[in-house]
Amino acid sequence: MRCLPALLRMLLGVVRTLQLALPRIGVGWMFAILTVNFNQIVIFDLKVAAVVVTSMIGLHHLLSPFQIVFGRIADRNPIFGFRRTPYLLAGATVASLVFVLLPNVAVGMGAGSPLAFVMGFALLIIFGVGIAAMGDSYHSLIAENVEAKKRGAVISVAWTLMILSTIITAGVSAQLMPTYNQAAMQTLYNLTPLVVLGTAVIGVLGIERRLRGMEKQAALERARTIVPDSNPIKAAITVLHTNPQVRLFFVFILLTIMGIFLQDGILEVYGREVFEMNAGEASMFQQMWGGGVLIGMIGMGILSVVLPVSKKTIATVGGAGTALGFGLLTITTLTHQQHLLNASLFFMGLSVGLYNVGAVSMMMDMTIEGATGLYMGLWGVAQACGNGFANVIGGALKSVLIETGLVDFAIGYATIFGLEAVLMIVGVAILRSIDINEFRGITNKDLTKAMEVGATA
Repeated sequence: MRCLPALLRMLLGVVRTLQLALPRIGVGWMFAILTVNFNQIVIFDLKVAAVVVTSMIGLHHLLSPFQIVFGRIADRNPIFGFRRTPYLLAGATVASLVFVLLPNVAVGMGAGSPLAFVMGFALLIIFGVGIAAMGDSYHSLIAENVEAKKRGAVISVAWTLMILSTIITAGVSAQLMPTYNQAAMQTLYNLTPLVVLGTAVIGVLGIERRLRGMEKQAALERARTIVPDSNPIKAAITVLHTNPQVRLFFVFILLTIMGIFLQDGILEVYGREVFEMNAGEASMFQQMWGGGVLIGMIGMGILSVVLPVSKKTIATVGGAGTALGFGLLTITTLTHQQHLLNASLFFMGLSVGLYNVGAVSMMMDMTIEGATGLYMGLWGVAQACGNGFANVIGGALKSVLIETGLVDFAIGYATIFGLEAVLMIVGVAILRSIDINEFRGITNKDLTKAMEVGATA
């Protein structure tokens, strides 16, 4: 009988962890639609230049400074006593509704309509603002409502569900639309608000404790003391400039995210051009490398319970393994050995899974109470800029190297994969100089100085 309370607490903990991870299902769905379906349809089937499409997809990442703004607003302006939940749900609503309009915009882009291109970029800007609000609120929700020692497990489950979501979305996409069809595309995209809002609402219900009365006043006073009235963007830039640990970690995130996602907007197109696959077959790439990520994260979650492995070590091993995975993909491409393709993608995904657990856990450790939103926003900016630059540069390299006929398909794509391996190696080298304890020792002083500078802006 004595075991029952402990067992009940464990079960409640598992349920709460799964609930917290649910909003990532909607995020995985949206990014899979953009980078598995929308990209290859518009580039390959509708014949729009790759650099235009990948820049459009990557544009929302470059709006990531809004994460700092939303983090600052949420820290200081709770809605009905909640600092994270309302902003997360508002962001999910805005981001998901964009997808309903994208199929018609894609057709217009294929027909060369200038208005369609303007609409496409405008919609992805709106999407970026919504994702910024959703992303900062979600990470801050975890940082404030989950014990530090349990965050790794929550992150592992959240990323696991997100990867499962991308895998399932790729499968749904392949089933509903094995070849391009506008009506089927519209049906697929119309499901997005239902998936995103449904998982977000269930995921946040009852998680955040409502602030009331004196408790609310004390929390706001603490936020104003740590982060006084100032320009949050300029304050964040000042922190980057004055705090070497913040700067190193920002660059580490930026370079490794670029390394992982440089191929993200063109991977399915690569399969169709190099190995002559159809749309449904190329969509399965997401399942293969996503499955690797999933196993890597689950395996690391189990291993971290048994062995006291540091988050920095996990991120280092994952980053180095990812570089090796891209090296294998480069060789596979140059030798045109299709039977090695799935193995290369799986190994790459497995290593990315380890990287995710280590790097995201480190992000949450590198915050301070009262400025959680600001720091999570800053790390979110690094992630988003890495993704945005990756999309733009990946598409530009394809257009310059391949679409101009400068090199053949194999050499062009091998060049891109090789560059990704180099970026991961550089990122891992930078990681070795980062110390969380040193960050905590100098951050309060530098944050105060940054806020004073921001207040004059």
